[in-house]
Amino acid sequence: MRNGYFLLFVGFFLLSKTRAIAQQKPNIVLIYADDLGYGDISCNGATKIRTPNIDRLAHQGLRFTNAHTSSSTCTPSRYSLLTGEYAWRKTGTGIAPGNAALLIPTDHITLPGVLQKAGYKTGVVGKWHLGLGPKGGPDWNGEIKPGPLEIGFTYSFLLPATGDRVPCVYVENHRIVNLDLKDPIQVSYKEPIGSDPTGKDHPELLKMLFSHGHDQTIINGVSRIGYMSGGKSARWIDEEMADVLTSKVNRFIEDSKSGPFFVYFSTHDIHVPRMPHSRFAGKSEMGPRGDAILQLDWCVGEVMKTLTKLNLVNNTMVIISSDNGPVVDDGYKDDAVEKLNGHKPAGPLRGGKYSAFDAGTRIPFIVYWPGKVKPSTTDALVSQVDLLASLAALTGQRLSQTEAPDSFNTLDTFLGKSKKGRAYVIEHAINNTLSLIKENWKYIEPHQGPALMQEVAVETGNASEPQLYNLKTDLGETRNLARQQPELVAELAALLKAVRKKEGYKPTN
Repeated sequence: MRNGYFLLFVGFFLLSKTRAIAQQKPNIVLIYADDLGYGDISCNGATKIRTPNIDRLAHQGLRFTNAHTSSSTCTPSRYSLLTGEYAWRKTGTGIAPGNAALLIPTDHITLPGVLQKAGYKTGVVGKWHLGLGPKGGPDWNGEIKPGPLEIGFTYSFLLPATGDRVPCVYVENHRIVNLDLKDPIQVSYKEPIGSDPTGKDHPELLKMLFSHGHDQTIINGVSRIGYMSGGKSARWIDEEMADVLTSKVNRFIEDSKSGPFFVYFSTHDIHVPRMPHSRFAGKSEMGPRGDAILQLDWCVGEVMKTLTKLNLVNNTMVIISSDNGPVVDDGYKDDAVEKLNGHKPAGPLRGGKYSAFDAGTRIPFIVYWPGKVKPSTTDALVSQVDLLASLAALTGQRLSQTEAPDSFNTLDTFLGKSKKGRAYVIEHAINNTLSLIKENWKYIEPHQGPALMQEVAVETGNASEPQLYNLKTDLGETRNLARQQPELVAELAALLKAVRKKEGYKPTN
C-alpha cells in the first residue's frame, strides 16, 4: 500500500513538474492585421480614429516605429513570415489566386513547425492566402490537403484566400465547413461557371458596388474576383466574419490553456470588402474602412479578455502587426477616399500597399508581455522575417545554416533588451522591385514600370534611375540624393546584389 501511495505521489509530482516546465515557455499570440497602415492606429498618431485596445497594449508594451514586413503585398509577406525566407527567392509567391496550390513546401522549416517541435499547440485562424492542396489546386469537395496542418499547425480555421476572392467559405482543418455534398462547389478563375449572377451583369443585386475588378460572382451581395457555383450552405456572411474568427481564436486559447500554445490570428480586417458588423457600421464617421478599424480593435480586445479570464496574460507574448501598408480604394465603392476626413493611413510615410516606398512595408508592430517587456518605444530596425529565428531562440532551439535562411535572431530587440536592430532590411514591392534600408539610408533599385498604380492611386516607387533617401531627415522620401551620393548608392546596391545571390545561405547580422 505504501508503495502504491509513493508511486501515486511520484506520478503527481512528475505531472506537476512537466506542466510547470511547459508553462515556462510563454504562450504566443500573433495578431496579423490585413492592409493596416502605420498611421491607422491612434498610438501611431492617428487623430481621426481611436484604437483603445491596440493602444493599451502599445502603451504597456514595446511599440516599434521602424518595423517592416518583407513585402508590400500579402502573399509574399505571409510566406516570409512563416518560412523565414524572402518570398522573392521562390517563384510563384506573388498574390495568389483563390485556387492556388500550397505555396510552402511541406519539407520546409516553418514558424509553427519550430514551435510545435518545442511542445506548442499551434493554431491558425483567419486569412490564409498561401494556397491549399496539391499541384493543380485543391479538391474543394473532398479532403483539402496539404495545407496548414502539413506545415506545422495543429489546428486551422481559414479563409482559403482573401475576402474578395472565391471560394467564399471557411475551411476547418481539411474540410469546408457546413458543405452539403449534394451542392458541390466549383471554382474558376478563367471563365464563368454555374448560374450565379455576376456584379458586372447584375449591379442591381449588390450591397456595395465595385470600383475596379471585383465584378464576378456575387456572394452575400458582394461581387468577387473569380467565379464560384454551389456550396450555398457553406458560404460565409461577411458581416459576421470578425465574430466567427475571434470566437475560433478564443476557443483555441481555451482548449490550449494548459499551454504552451501559439495562435496566428490572421484577421480579415481591414481588407476589402469592408463589411463590418452592424455594431461598428457607421460608428467611425469614416465609412466602412474606418468602421473595420474599429472592428479590428474590438477583436484585439476580445482576445485580451479571454487571456485575462484564463489568467494567462502574464505568461503570454502578444504581437500585433500587419501584412503590408494601407490602400484606400482597393476595388469597391465604399466611400473610403471620400470619408478620410484628414486621416492619413500611412502617417508621415510615402506610398502604400504595393509600393516600394516605405508605407508599403513599414507597419505597426507591438510586443506586449507583462513583466518581460518594459513599456517603451523604439526606433530599432526590425523585420517580420526574423520572428522565426527569434522565437526559435526563445524556445531554446537552434537552426542550421540552411534553415530559415533570411531570418536573424533579433530576440533581444523584440523584447526591448537591446536597442540594436538589424544591420539592414530588404523590402519587396508588387513588381519585384527590391529596396534596402541600412541605418538611416534607403536605396531603391532602378525598375521600369509605371510610377503610379492608377486604379488604387498608389505610387509604386518605380524609376529608371536609382533612388536614395535619408530617412532620418526625409522620412517621406521626397528628396532623391542618389546623384549627390554615388559612392553610397554603389555600396548599398552591392549589398543588395550580395543578399539577392545568397539563396540558402544563413547571413550574419
